Amino acid sequence: MRPEHWFYTIPLRLRSLFRRSRIERELDEELQFQITQRIEQEMAAGKSPEEARYNALKAMDGVEQRKEECRDARGVSWFEDLVQDARYASRVLIKMPGFTAVAALVLALGISTNTSVFTIVNAVLLQPLPFKDPGRLFLISYRPKNNPFLPPGPNMSDRDYLEFRRQDQVFESIATFSNEPVTLTGAGDPVLVNALQVTPDFLRVLGVNPAIGRGLHPEDQADPNVVLLSDRLWRGRFGGDPAIVGKPITLNGVSYTVAGVMQPSFTFQNAERWTRLDVRPDSHNSFIRPVIGRLKPGVPRQQAQAELQAFADRQPLAKTEKRDSFDVRLLPLRELFVADIRKQLLIFFGAVAFVFLIASANFANLLLMRGASRQQEIAVRAALGASRGRLVRQLLAESTLLSLVGGSLGVLLSIGGVRALLALLPTGKVPHAAAIQLDGWVLAFTFGLSLLTGLVFGLAPALTATRRELREASRHQTLRGVLVMAEISLALVLLAGAGLLIRSLLQMRSVNPGFTPTNILAATVDLPDSRYHEAAQMRAFHERVLAALSALPGVESVAAVNFIPFRPEFVRGDFQLEDGRQLPRGFLVDKPVVSPNYFRTMGIRLVSGREFTERDNPLAPVTLISESVARQLWPGGDAIGKRISMEDKPKPSDWLTIVGIVADVRQQSLTDKPSASVYQPYPQIDQPFFLGHMSFVVKTRQNQTAVASEMRSAIHIVDRELPTESITGMVAIIAETTTELTSQTRLLGIFSIMALVLAGIGIYGVLSCSVAERTHEIGIRMAMGAGENDVLWMVLRHTLVLAAGGLLLGTLGALAVTQVLTKFLFEVKPSDPLTFLAVTGILLIVALLSAWVPARRAARVYPLVALRHE
Repeated sequence: MRPEHWFYTIPLRLRSLFRRSRIERELDEELQFQITQRIEQEMAAGKSPEEARYNALKAMDGVEQRKEECRDARGVSWFEDLVQDARYASRVLIKMPGFTAVAALVLALGISTNTSVFTIVNAVLLQPLPFKDPGRLFLISYRPKNNPFLPPGPNMSDRDYLEFRRQDQVFESIATFSNEPVTLTGAGDPVLVNALQVTPDFLRVLGVNPAIGRGLHPEDQADPNVVLLSDRLWRGRFGGDPAIVGKPITLNGVSYTVAGVMQPSFTFQNAERWTRLDVRPDSHNSFIRPVIGRLKPGVPRQQAQAELQAFADRQPLAKTEKRDSFDVRLLPLRELFVADIRKQLLIFFGAVAFVFLIASANFANLLLMRGASRQQEIAVRAALGASRGRLVRQLLAESTLLSLVGGSLGVLLSIGGVRALLALLPTGKVPHAAAIQLDGWVLAFTFGLSLLTGLVFGLAPALTATRRELREASRHQTLRGVLVMAEISLALVLLAGAGLLIRSLLQMRSVNPGFTPTNILAATVDLPDSRYHEAAQMRAFHERVLAALSALPGVESVAAVNFIPFRPEFVRGDFQLEDGRQLPRGFLVDKPVVSPNYFRTMGIRLVSGREFTERDNPLAPVTLISESVARQLWPGGDAIGKRISMEDKPKPSDWLTIVGIVADVRQQSLTDKPSASVYQPYPQIDQPFFLGHMSFVVKTRQNQTAVASEMRSAIHIVDRELPTESITGMVAIIAETTTELTSQTRLLGIFSIMALVLAGIGIYGVLSCSVAERTHEIGIRMAMGAGENDVLWMVLRHTLVLAAGGLLLGTLGALAVTQVLTKFLFEVKPSDPLTFLAVTGILLIVALLSAWVPARRAARVYPLVALRHE
C-alpha cells in the first residue's frame, strides 16, 4: 500500500473516531440526498410519488444496512462496537452488585499478591542499579575454591588486585572495599556505625558524586584521615549542618576531616560512612576483598572475561595448587546485592502465581455459574439474530471489565501488601528496601495481568454459555468440576511447601545448641586501636567490666568470650600435638578465648577434668577441648594432661596442657554440625587481635530489659566512649540464624492459607450451584423414597470425587515442585510422607466443610416445592 494512501486514510479514521456525531449527520444527509435524487428520477419516468419512494428505498437495500457498510468502510467500527460492549457490560455488572463484588474481590486477592511480590522482584532483580551505566559494572573474582579460611562470595586478594590493576586493558577503573564498623563519638551518644573502607576510585567506578563537598582522591595520601558521610548520618547525627565539610569528627578515637556528604539516594551495603583504603603489597599477609570494575565503553563482557582468564593463567601456583582449583569469574555488580535473596524472591513469585491461578479458577467458576443463569437471555438474543461470535464478544467484554475492576482493587491492596512483605522478609536482605514502591512498570504488569485474566479465564465460560446444544448444564458441571480439581491441586502444592518449611523450622528449633540460652544476655564491645594498644590494657578493661557486671542486682554469673556462638565472627585453624602426630586432613577447630566461669554461665556441660580458674596464668598455660576433639585425637579417653600448641613452630612456653573436656557447641548455626573447639583462658593471651573484640555474657533471673539497661550503664561507667546498644538475649541471637527460614515459612504459610480459603470458596460455590441446578432431580429422588441422608451422601460423594482428583494431581505436582525447596530444608526430605499426609488431610477436611452447607440445603429440599422448581 502506497504511503500517500495512509496520509489520506489515517486523518479520515481519526475524524470518524473523534467527530462521530458530525460524521453520522453527514452520512444521513448523503443517504437522504441519494434517496431524493432516486425519487426524482423515478417520478420523471412517470411513477407516482409513493411508488417512486418505494423503488428508491428498495434500490438502497435498506438504509440502516447501507449505513453499517459505510461505517465498516471507515475501519473504526471495531472501536465503536468495543465502546458499545463496554457500556452494556457496565450496565449488566451494576445490575448484579453481589456477583460483581464477589468476583472482583476474589480477583483482587489474587492480583494484589502478585502485584506486591512483583513490585519487589521488579525493584530488586529487574530494574537497573542506581548507578551510572550499571551494565558496565562487574564484580571481579579470582580466588581459590573451597577454602574454609576465605570469606564467601566473589573476591580477590590484595596482591592479585594490585597486579590485575597493573595489567588491565579493558576496565575504565577498578576499586576494592572492605566492611569495617566503627564507633562514632562526639555527636551525641557513642554509636556503632556501619562503614566501608574504599580505594580512591570507588565513587568513580560507580559513577556517583557527593551532594556536598568532594569524594576521596588519590591526592589524599598525604592526609588519609578524610571521611564521606551518608545523607542519613549527616542529618541524624549532625543536624544537616550545611557547613559540615572540613569539620573534624571522631571515629574509633581518631580524628577525621569530613570531605563530603553523599546523595540521599545513594546506598551501598547499608554503609553510613566511607574512609580511604590504601592497598599495599604485603608478603606476610594479603587480605581478601570484593573488587568492582567499570568496563571501558564498547568492551563486551566476553572480552573482559577472557582477559581475566588470561591473567589467572599467568599467575604462579603453589605446589599444592591447580589451575582448575581457582574461581575465575566476572559477575554483574547486581550479584553483590541480590545473591542471597534472588532464589527466595523467585520462590515467592511462584507461590503467588499459584494463588493467582486459584483465584482465576474461582473467577471462571463464577462466570460459568452466571452464564448458566443467563441461558434464557442468551437464547432470546440469539433468536433475534445475534451470532455466536457477537455473543462471545459481549461476554468477554463483561469478564474483561470485571477483571479490570478486580485489578484496580488489587493495586490498592498491594500498596499495603508491599510494606507487609518487606516487613516479613529478613531485615537487611532486600537492597534499597526503603525506595521500593509501585511504579509504571508495576502498573503496566497489573493492567496486563488483569486484561489477560479477563480474556483467558472468561473465554471458556463465554463459549460454554453460548452453545446451542443440548446438555448445557452437564457441560457446565463438568467444567466447574475440572476447575475445582485444579484449585485443590494448586492449593496442595502450596500447602506441601509450607508444611515442609514448618517441619524444617520445628526441627531446627529442637536442635540442642550445646548450651542453655535462656536468661542469658550478651553485650559485645569492640575496643578501638587508637586507645587500646596492648593486651594488658584490654585485659584490664575486661576485668573492670566483669567486676561491674557482677555487682548488678539479679545477676547470677558473668563471663567473657571473644567469639560468642551464633555470631559471624570466629577464628578457626589447626594446632600442633606434642607427640608429633599429624592432624587428620582438613581437621580444623574453633579457637574461642574465654574468661573463668564462662562454661558455668553459658550452661556448657563439663565432661571431665576442670574448668578455667582465676589461678590459670601464662606461667602454666592450659586449655580445654571439646568432646569431638578428644574423640577424634584421643579415642582412648586419655586426653587430660596431653599438651598442644597453637604455634606452627612452638617454643617450650607455647605448649598448653589440656585440663578439661567440655561438650560440643554449635558455634555458627543450628544447621551446622557441633564445632570442634579448643578454648584458652584470656589471662594467658598476649595478642591484641584476640582481645579487642569481646562479648560479655550475663546470666540473670530478672527482667532482661531492666538488666540490659543496667549492663549498658555499667559498661558506660568503665568507658563512656564505647557504644553499648548491642545488648541481646542469647535466645534472640539464636533466632537471628533462623530468620531466613522463619520469613519463608511465614510468607509461604500466608499464601497457603489464602489458597486454602480460595479453594474452599470454589468448592462451596460449585456445589451450591450444582444443588440449585439439581433441585428438580433431588425432589424426584425424595418423592421416590430417598431420605435426607441419601441426598446428603450424594452431594458429599460428589465432593469426595472432586477432592480425590485434585489431591492426586496436587500430590504429583508437589513432589516435583517442592524439589526447589531442598536448599532451605533441614533434616526433612522434599517428599516427606508425614507432611504430605497432613496437608492432604487438611484439604480433605476443608473440602468436606465447604460442601456441608450445600449438602444440608439439598437434604432439606421439600419434594413438592422441588417438583415445581422448573
